[in-house]
Amino acid sequence: MPKPTSSPAWFITGTDTEVGKTFIACALLHALRNQGRTALGMKPVAAGLDVEGKNEDVEQLIAASSITAPRQLINPYAFNAAVAPHIAAAEEGITIELAQIVSAFKQLSGLADAVLVEGVGGFCVPLGPVSDTADLAVALDLPVILVVGLRLGCINHALLTEQAIAARGLKLAGWVANGIDPAMARVDENLATLKARISAPLLGIVPYGTTPETAALALRLPA
Repeated sequence: MPKPTSSPAWFITGTDTEVGKTFIACALLHALRNQGRTALGMKPVAAGLDVEGKNEDVEQLIAASSITAPRQLINPYAFNAAVAPHIAAAEEGITIELAQIVSAFKQLSGLADAVLVEGVGGFCVPLGPVSDTADLAVALDLPVILVVGLRLGCINHALLTEQAIAARGLKLAGWVANGIDPAMARVDENLATLKARISAPLLGIVPYGTTPETAALALRLPA
């Protein structure tokens, strides 16, 4: 499938859930803004709404974006329960249509210089009876940025995710080492192994407890 747009755009995935995909996506949005480019964050599928019907990840992406866009384009699918999206969708009687997400992405790409599309959970999280997040990345045909949450087990998760991305015929444009466990042992040794084994470039190391604005200064955008 041809790319829906020639505008710079990336698909943000992670080694697991709760590894800081939204945080890094926001930091990259700030990095784009620091370069003078207009940038939009997109969260095609979100699960878990507050009493006002809003999702925290979506709100953070909107806040970090440099321009305003219609919410239905930024987040085409929002589900109440904070559970796996295919379960939440089934409970609400909704089918997640990849074509609808691709259409929303095309429209967003016409509004900004760059778009960051954040996945949900890890790379292969189901979106329905057949499709998963990897299928969404393929449908969008975007280079992938992998967020590696630095904690015990991250090496295995990172290498498996890299293999899954390659198996879908997608380019891993780079990876970010995100500090999520302040008590993690042997951080330097883990980083050395990841650098040696992941073929894509390291885009930056983000320490635990920083802000997206500060993290942006530690990151470089893929070539």
